[in-house]
Amino acid sequence: MAQKDGGAQPAPRTESHDPAFPEAFLQFMRTGWREDPISVAPLPEVPNYAKRRAALSDAFPGETLIIPSGNEKVRANDTDYPFRPGSDFFYLTGDRDPDSVLVLRPSASGHDAVLYTRERNSKETDRFFRDRNGELWIGRTHTLAEKSTELGLETASLGALGPALAASAPGRTRVLRGLDANVDRAVLAYEPDRSRPRDRELARVISELKLVKDEWEIAQLQAAIDATVLGFEDVARVLPADRAVKERLLEGVFGLRARHDGNDVGYSSIVGAGAHATILHWVRNTGVTQPGELLLMDMGVEGNNFYTADVTRTVPVSGTFTPLQRQVYDIVYASQQAGMDAIRPGVLFRDVHQVCMRVLAEGLHDLGLLPVSVDEAMAEDSTIYRRWTLHGFGHMLGIDVHDCAHARNEAYREGPLGEGYVLTVEPGLYFQPEDDLVPEELRGLGIRIEDDVLVTADGCRNLSAGLPRTSDEVEKWLAAQREAGPRLPG
Repeated sequence: MAQKDGGAQPAPRTESHDPAFPEAFLQFMRTGWREDPISVAPLPEVPNYAKRRAALSDAFPGETLIIPSGNEKVRANDTDYPFRPGSDFFYLTGDRDPDSVLVLRPSASGHDAVLYTRERNSKETDRFFRDRNGELWIGRTHTLAEKSTELGLETASLGALGPALAASAPGRTRVLRGLDANVDRAVLAYEPDRSRPRDRELARVISELKLVKDEWEIAQLQAAIDATVLGFEDVARVLPADRAVKERLLEGVFGLRARHDGNDVGYSSIVGAGAHATILHWVRNTGVTQPGELLLMDMGVEGNNFYTADVTRTVPVSGTFTPLQRQVYDIVYASQQAGMDAIRPGVLFRDVHQVCMRVLAEGLHDLGLLPVSVDEAMAEDSTIYRRWTLHGFGHMLGIDVHDCAHARNEAYREGPLGEGYVLTVEPGLYFQPEDDLVPEELRGLGIRIEDDVLVTADGCRNLSAGLPRTSDEVEKWLAAQREAGPRLPG
């Protein structure tokens, strides 16, 4: 087969242990290959991506917008972390490849969108077997034309990106920064203001567009949540009531479901047995369960299109809550239910927080822990109840587990909820083992209940209602799962 230049491509990825190929081998590798055609059709969600790009275009008329997918990152020596495209990039394109860059350039009709992406490392060059991104290493990849058909988006070789960035007008270009250092450096030369308020505005607008989920996004979230429900059931079925098992066993069982039914876990699974439940971001998972103690599990499946669930359940390892465990659990449940009851369009995010926190503060008062009244503990110049609650009631959820993170406070934390928002409701109480201000029997007890809810026209819908929430329901559910026995995903 005749050798072609292949255009401007990244240099082949090689390592010190790669052989120096003799010419006879190179010539032999260049012959005898068949090109099997593949069928490519537009993704069904292509109109969704186009609609989002149009909304972003409307927000920045006459300006060039640059959104990278990000680069592969080295884990150790010649191994990379699994690549996941930047969430905002995927939200606007549906493309999954590293090093790609979406450029929206102003036109008479708004913006022309071009996706700059890697050329296929086909068998027309030696890259297909010499480059670590060649097709003998990673499998068949799309041509530019195939990717254009699949995504409904004009594509261009990544080699043409440099001139495109150089042509960006100073003061009329915005970049989603922090994803691709090469892009950041290239555009910085034309927009030297290091505070980059214009770029932050781009990130803000995308975050606020993501607040309202369309029907396709809600379906993606529901699928991830349904898989998460199955994952919790898988874990319950292998959790023994009468002996210890490692937290990492339970983490691994859930991880199997996440990889089978989705892309992966949406975040590092928290499996907190006993006092580990009081550590909010306990991800080392090096402990063991113990009969008589509680087990807190905060886990979520990330679906194949990167939308993620985020669910927490706290269960009694032995199968039955002790009276004190049940009392604290029921306080947390009442807080969560009060928060869900308060959610509807127009209600302020912070007001839902206050509703949840007041129930927790009242519960702490009933436990005899507050040194002042509930009102005094809740006062803005006090909030001492938070010693045992630590975090807010929830956060937005979507293609990121903490979605819409760059939205303005007045549109998110201080703003009203809107129909189509998806958020978590996750109050908790945590009594640290070394806390001398609580009775000994409470020390090391941590309980959180977390569900994913969709704001509807007249309230909210619990998307994770497939898992039980009340203390009685949790006990019955755990017994039923143990009775059913272990299963493999299928």
